Amino acid sequence: MMFRIQRIRSKKGITLIELLVVIVIVGILAAVAIPAYSNYTIRGRRADAKVALEQLRASQEMRRAERGRYTTDLVALRTTWGGPTATVGDYAITMVATTATYTGTATPSTSRQSSDGWLAVNQDGTKTSQFPDKWLK
Repeated sequence: MMFRIQRIRSKKGITLIELLVVIVIVGILAAVAIPAYSNYTIRGRRADAKVALEQLRASQEMRRAERGRYTTDLVALRTTWGGPTATVGDYAITMVATTATYTGTATPSTSRQSSDGWLAVNQDGTKTSQFPDKWLK
């Protein structure tokens, strides 16, 4: 009697179907993750502008506490009292001021943030915006 030894074939590699299933899963994950990441980065840039306006406000208040009035010179505010730079991320920071009042404004300077509109803060801490719903988040 002769016994035949059967070799058990081991699978080597993957099939085309398995590869396609993996590609579909990766595609679905990418379709969900990329828009979520984009929204996250947009909100992060918006937060940078908010921080810059609060920095402007704090430096104006320090100036007022020391000298008794607000400054109209944004460059002096930056160099002496730690005001924000002219451009923060994708926003241009500007200020209109008198010795008794001021308004700092963050305006989008790139197209990727242009749908946000501007955000402004005054000496009372009142914030106004072109599109308030975007700045609340």
